[in-house]
Amino acid sequence: MVAGPLPVPSGPGKDRLRLWIRLLRASRTIESELRERLKREFDTTLPRFDVMAALYRAPEGMLMSDLSRFLLVSNGNVTGIVDRLVSEGLVARARRNGDRRTSMVRLTDEGTKSFATIAAAHEGWIGELLGKVSEDDARRLTGMLTSFRSNWEGRE
Repeated sequence: MVAGPLPVPSGPGKDRLRLWIRLLRASRTIESELRERLKREFDTTLPRFDVMAALYRAPEGMLMSDLSRFLLVSNGNVTGIVDRLVSEGLVARARRNGDRRTSMVRLTDEGTKSFATIAAAHEGWIGELLGKVSEDDARRLTGMLTSFRSNWEGRE
């Protein structure tokens, strides 16, 4: 049996389906471009950037479990990235109150400087990639997406 083309959405949900497809396409396009630029300009990856960004926002450090929860990834995924950042001197890891099972991680001074440089470039790239979106539209869409998130956040 040969499958034909998918039907064109119609009915009351078609606008929401089109919105989802546009959001997904925009997100994937921008993410792909950011990945390429991070690799080319800084020889780094988006997951490393995300870990460093989370730690930058928490200068006192974070528990590894909190970091993985914040990034919505498994502890195993974060551990490998943190191990490499530690070996490069960008992140420091310490045991929490002598508990061998929990680690606190934070950016080192070198990690903070490195992240600040990468983050400035990242912000410029986002400005370039979303340059046709007005400031008013950006604020309005951010508000809409924040409201949307609060409607489903926390569902299991």
